[in-house]
Amino acid sequence: MADLDLHKPLSDEFVVPTNAQIGATESLAPNHSSVYLCGNSLGLMSKRSNQLVQEELSAWATNAVTGHFSHPKNRPWVSYCDNVTPLLAEIVGANENEVACMGTLTNNLHLMMDSFYKPTPERYKILCESKAFPSDQYAFASQAKAHDFDPDNAIIEVSPREGEYTLREEDILETIEQHGSSIALVIFSGIQYYTGQWFPMKSITTKAKEKGCICGWDLAHAFGNVPLKLHEWDIDFAVWCTYKYGNSGPGGIAGLFVHEKWHNVERPKFAGWWGHELSTRFKMPPQFSPISGAQGFQQSNPCVLALASLLGSLKIFKEIGMLPVIRQRSLLLTGHLEKLLRESKYFVPPSEAATKTRSNPRFTIITPTDPESRGAQLSLLFLPVGAGNMVKIFDYLAKHGVTGDEREPDVIRLAPAPLYNTIDDCEAAAKYLNEAFDALTS
Repeated sequence: MADLDLHKPLSDEFVVPTNAQIGATESLAPNHSSVYLCGNSLGLMSKRSNQLVQEELSAWATNAVTGHFSHPKNRPWVSYCDNVTPLLAEIVGANENEVACMGTLTNNLHLMMDSFYKPTPERYKILCESKAFPSDQYAFASQAKAHDFDPDNAIIEVSPREGEYTLREEDILETIEQHGSSIALVIFSGIQYYTGQWFPMKSITTKAKEKGCICGWDLAHAFGNVPLKLHEWDIDFAVWCTYKYGNSGPGGIAGLFVHEKWHNVERPKFAGWWGHELSTRFKMPPQFSPISGAQGFQQSNPCVLALASLLGSLKIFKEIGMLPVIRQRSLLLTGHLEKLLRESKYFVPPSEAATKTRSNPRFTIITPTDPESRGAQLSLLFLPVGAGNMVKIFDYLAKHGVTGDEREPDVIRLAPAPLYNTIDDCEAAAKYLNEAFDALTS
């Protein structure tokens, strides 16, 4: 078991920008590490990632094209994904042949929907959460249009109840029960990007299957954040990015999952040479012979620099004990941050925030209180809604060295990433949040 001293990072391999580097002009310690609580948007760079990227640049310089097959570090580029795939599979709870490291999230989502969204005149609807991440919304609508369906009719969105901020499990399951015969695809975010709600993935998938629906997941905010069991839960497909909690770098390479039960049924519809069997790939045969499983969906050779950056972070995951250790620490850190925030005199409970009109600056937390319904992220809603208080609070935090993620008009997301954040980060964030409100109300 890894050292869970919450005053020390789980790994000291991550590079935290200093207060001066992030422009914290009001910080009294410009050369000290800043408080980075934005790993839900972009994870920090690890020293290991930096090292592996530099090694690949060096291999390119010294070996050039021969690096595809002969590599100074025994990581030939032609099979580089073999270093990454087992680690991805372990993180998402899958067999290795069910996982591919490739592309970008929305591109992979389209590939999966092209294979698994097969609407008929009777069963053509797509069920998702309301206010899904915009790129997902665009993908769902464009897929519906590609099949000559009106998105306004084809897409069913489940919304929170009046006066609530997150979805109830029973409401999602009831919607599947009520509309199941017309639903072709159930697809939710594993963790909702805005509220931080971790949806009950197993029960939603089970209910979707019960009604004859395909079930897929966007795991952008779940990958590397919460324990996943994609194979065991009988999920049909999933897609994710790796640059958030996976720390692969801005725009890092993504991943996809296809359950093994589909491997002999759903063959790649849009073939590319990197999905061809390696044994004959470089013989350039005219007929496509796909790799069995998810890796057959690969199209072009992946960027080795992106793979190296991801591999550096995933090696750290493996060394510290993977998700069991990460999740244990995450529960403690996020729980402590929530406790501190709720103790603030400016905090109001979500039920009051949704039902009572107020004029004084306040905030609430719209992320579920139940730890089993969230990951590392807490989403703070600033009140009164539309008053512009969030921008002022965010600016104060930034000037004092606290990096969160602003979602206009009224939300700041704070995510203590368990690999590199500490309890001291949580306490500093709460301290400066209270100071910001003091300045706002004085």
